Amino acid sequence: MKLKINNVRLAFPALFEAKTVNGEGKPAFSAALLLDRNNPQAKTIVQTIEQVARDKWGAKADAILKQIRAQDKTALHDGDMKTQYDGFEGNLYLSTRSITRPLIIDRDKTPLAESDGKPYAGCYVNASIEFWAQDNNYGKRVNASLRGIQFFAEGDAFAGGGSANEEEFDDLALGNDASDLV
Repeated sequence: MKLKINNVRLAFPALFEAKTVNGEGKPAFSAALLLDRNNPQAKTIVQTIEQVARDKWGAKADAILKQIRAQDKTALHDGDMKTQYDGFEGNLYLSTRSITRPLIIDRDKTPLAESDGKPYAGCYVNASIEFWAQDNNYGKRVNASLRGIQFFAEGDAFAGGGSANEEEFDDLALGNDASDLV
């Protein structure tokens, strides 16, 4: 079931190159999408997860959802479980991944490349997600596939991101040389 969510904060983006998690599994494109607990979209995400579960497991959906939620096996998670990371505390996060590279576009819908420097961890994005229920030898879950990301707005970069600006450097055109700057 497809869902578009708007103006959420991007964390741990692997959007331009598929990566493995801790060197395990198949490489995939992925991102965590942070949203405030009171964001109305959180309720829509919960309802979508419940609908996907009903579609997959029918009358057993409520019992299965209770079990997989207790094991934190849905795509929507409590950010307080990752307080060691910037932006997670007090929020919810949606973990998304896909083996297919997602569409990555700017505000005006033009394609973005990694060299454009956006989207980046800490910015705000709109995202197209597809929820699906897993029931196989790896267990039962409700997952979210990342279909596309649209850069929405600047935000404070997480964990050392961002480039320096010219104010951080001396103007060497004034005759200063290396020995003067030590």
